[in-house]
Amino acid sequence: MERREKKQPALIREAREEDLPDIVRINLETLPEHYPDYFWRDHLRLWGRAFLVAEVDGRIVGYIMTRVDRGLGYLQWRPFKKLGHIVSIAVLPEYRRRGIGTALMVEAMRRLKEIYGASEAYLEVRVSNDAAIRLYEKLGFKKVRRLRKYYLDGEDAWLMAKKL
Repeated sequence: MERREKKQPALIREAREEDLPDIVRINLETLPEHYPDYFWRDHLRLWGRAFLVAEVDGRIVGYIMTRVDRGLGYLQWRPFKKLGHIVSIAVLPEYRRRGIGTALMVEAMRRLKEIYGASEAYLEVRVSNDAAIRLYEKLGFKKVRRLRKYYLDGEDAWLMAKKL
């Protein structure tokens, strides 16, 4: 019996400076939150080993932008541990439900732990974004607390965290 290999849904790689226009375009098309140009460049420069893109047939179809903070943590408080912050993740609508978001999250978390020494990852997500919340819970994130009026439009966010 012939065994079928599982096909990689996308090539996951580190973002490059020349990818930023495509990344910003995906952000503008898919998310209501936007950042100034310097914000993207700074995150790429400072934490580029965990700022990733997903490519399908040479086209960037998704990204994840992260950073490393220091703090008490959200799951087990200890002074000044490294926290991996998932700042933004997006996949173009026509490429969703193919495992690309999961692949970006898994690889970014691996890199936050192994390269940057983070012991916990955290993120904020709109309370209305059921699909994203399901993905994060599937990856082991727990709801820590509700952040009232977190977004500019007044919507609340869930702060979610996971031990790495």
